[in-house]
Amino acid sequence: MASYANCEGQTRRDCLKLGLSAALGAGFVDLLRLKGNASSSAAALDGPAKSCILVWLDGGPTHYETFDPKPAAPSEIRGEFSPISTKIDGVQFSQHMTRLAGIADKLAVVRSVRHNQGNHGAGNHYMMTGAPPRIPVGCGAFVSFHPSLGSTTAAMRGHQNGLPAYFSMPRMSRSGGPNFLGAQYAPFVVPDDPNRDNFRVRDVALPKGLEEGRFEHRRDLRELVDRLPRIRDKVAGDPVMALDEYYQQSYDLMGSAEAQKAFRIADEKAGIRERYGRNSFGQRALLARRLVEAGVPFITLYEGGWDHHRGLFKALDKRLPTFDNTVATLIEDLDERGLLDSTLVVVLGEFGRTPKINKDAGRDHWSNAMSIMFAGANTPGGQVIGATDPQGYSAVDRVLSPENFASTVYTKLGIDPGQILYTPQGRPTHLVSDPTPISELMG
Repeated sequence: MASYANCEGQTRRDCLKLGLSAALGAGFVDLLRLKGNASSSAAALDGPAKSCILVWLDGGPTHYETFDPKPAAPSEIRGEFSPISTKIDGVQFSQHMTRLAGIADKLAVVRSVRHNQGNHGAGNHYMMTGAPPRIPVGCGAFVSFHPSLGSTTAAMRGHQNGLPAYFSMPRMSRSGGPNFLGAQYAPFVVPDDPNRDNFRVRDVALPKGLEEGRFEHRRDLRELVDRLPRIRDKVAGDPVMALDEYYQQSYDLMGSAEAQKAFRIADEKAGIRERYGRNSFGQRALLARRLVEAGVPFITLYEGGWDHHRGLFKALDKRLPTFDNTVATLIEDLDERGLLDSTLVVVLGEFGRTPKINKDAGRDHWSNAMSIMFAGANTPGGQVIGATDPQGYSAVDRVLSPENFASTVYTKLGIDPGQILYTPQGRPTHLVSDPTPISELMG
């Protein structure tokens, strides 16, 4: 499996560093204080999307070489790639986006999101949560001041069929955690490569040598031994109840036939596996589709290695065709199975890249302009929303924010982005400070 690092040299991190401090670092008394539920104004979960697959391109993908080429710009800005036509009249993508260009009638591309957080730590937090970091953070920081999109969805929608409500593959992004919602809403991480013949997901099957009867006996024994009193009111945030939920999720996962089935990717026909691409990203996307079929509401496909400060064009010559094929296949496959209307597919990173190509044939961090792709969940296809200036320096038409992005995802999932949440200390906080979704995407 490829291991990608960003410009700060960061690779894998223990998920406990990624936003669980609010649940694990507070004192026992603090954790028993009033937590609070969502406000009574929260909308019913009746949005068009039952699931969301978020494809996270960590490092900050270039908008020039993907969805917003600038063929009329000077060579030091337009780069080495040529534009290609799409199914949308007058709209072009960059040359390697051939399959997505061919299904552009099923897509919506937003070209005009911008923000002011131009390093990985801050940009990641802003786009993953819809909230800017509360204090300045370093480029390589792993911070969590607010619940992530995935964790919030898990808390609001719950799980079914014994499967966790939030998955992240092959790792959790640096700001993909639950913060004050509690560690039980952290993602279930699947680090193993589903492209390998011996692919097996941890904690899904009973340990070898432990028969079902002995497993149930151990479960009963634990319940007899563990007599700590519980505060069962949900708003109390009792950590003992949270631990019980951990155990219950583990029991459900190991005992669920639906969970076993979802991970048996080898059951897929060889043709569909080839269609997605016999590589790690392709097979994770296929696994994401299987998790959607099993009822999982939020899946993050984490793809590192998009921080191209040098050698941008050589790297993308190799990488973009694979990326393009897999994402297009995912959308087509969901559509063919009748799942696209109820599944939101989103592709983004933390920011875009600089207009001028640097001395190392790369582009640097740039938060004044970025592109985000949407498909599914009644998103009207065949449209481009907003625009950057003729040389791609900045979003200038229909300028949108990370808050608008997060509110769109939540609204699609039937979650009210304007609701008030409460921390374990009783402090109220907006889920999204500006709960305005992108109207053109709402259908």
